[in-house]
Amino acid sequence: MTEHEKAWRPEDITRLFVERSNAGDAAGVAALYEEDAVLAYPPGSRTVGREAIRALWEKVLADRPRFEPEEPLPTLVHGDIALTSTPPKDGAGARAQVVRRQPDGSWLRLIDQPEFAPPTR
Repeated sequence: MTEHEKAWRPEDITRLFVERSNAGDAAGVAALYEEDAVLAYPPGSRTVGREAIRALWEKVLADRPRFEPEEPLPTLVHGDIALTSTPPKDGAGARAQVVRRQPDGSWLRLIDQPEFAPPTR
């Protein structure tokens, strides 16, 4: 795997995700996840493992979508685990990730829920 910039704070992952996605770097996006990470995408399904996440992002990024940075909500940290989240710019739902500190002090995503829909009543 190519050497990529590491996330030294949990909040760095969102910025790195946007930069790598906009560059079409599926391997770089996948490098933000632990080897056995779980991504709840496409909606209603799960993509498990870094290699499967890379393959998924290769397909998504083939259409060259453009991602805009979203202002993160405050990060909740407990030891080596953190919860990061952002509200989408369109105001629909939320995004949340569980990240874990690695032995070298960097952070990687363990669980990623990129699309929460608001509850319907």
